[in-house]
Amino acid sequence: MKIDYHSHILPSLDDGAVNIEDSIILAKAQLDWGFDRVYCTPHITSAHRNTPETIRGAFESLQESLYKTGYNLDIRMSAEYRLVPETWPEVLKKNWLMPIEDKYILMELPISKPHEMGDIKPVEEFKKVISMGLTPLLPHPERYFYLSYDELNRFIDAGAVIQSNYGSLAGLYGDQVFQRVMDISKMGLISHFGTDLHNTHYVKVLSEWFATNPL
Repeated sequence: MKIDYHSHILPSLDDGAVNIEDSIILAKAQLDWGFDRVYCTPHITSAHRNTPETIRGAFESLQESLYKTGYNLDIRMSAEYRLVPETWPEVLKKNWLMPIEDKYILMELPISKPHEMGDIKPVEEFKKVISMGLTPLLPHPERYFYLSYDELNRFIDAGAVIQSNYGSLAGLYGDQVFQRVMDISKMGLISHFGTDLHNTHYVKVLSEWFATNPL
């Protein structure tokens, strides 16, 4: 089973697919790359106030469209939860957690502005999720330049596991991210990968990479 653990292919929810036509293009690319199952993980952030209800509506729309087009892609519903005070406490209070593989919760940090977490401390939030019998899945730590490798190891010691992006390996985010993902890989810290697929630019870059690095 070849699984994409992280994607933004649901229509009109965040900074990913703009509409259902976009969603179909992105889903077709995932099929072409060889994925059997794709987790749809729209952001839940201060900018994208998604809920399980809004996500389900977009998910069912894409599911129906995939069926009509004959694309045999197993899509599953989840989310990428950002650790910010505007949304994360509400997620916990209202039990909006939608696990990946009935186990993992994709818990992202702000990409470049750690102060956006306010008083939220990632290790404490990881422990809360672990106490529910779930596992924190930290996406693309290679993109958090403010995060030291010592801090990353502390996250792992606290029970988090690491999901890096195929795009980081493909050079999608630049040379610094590529070097960081290689460092993290050499340290043996990565357990999961995802496309983090957002748009057709990602499709172009990843298609070239998967052509020489098949799943």
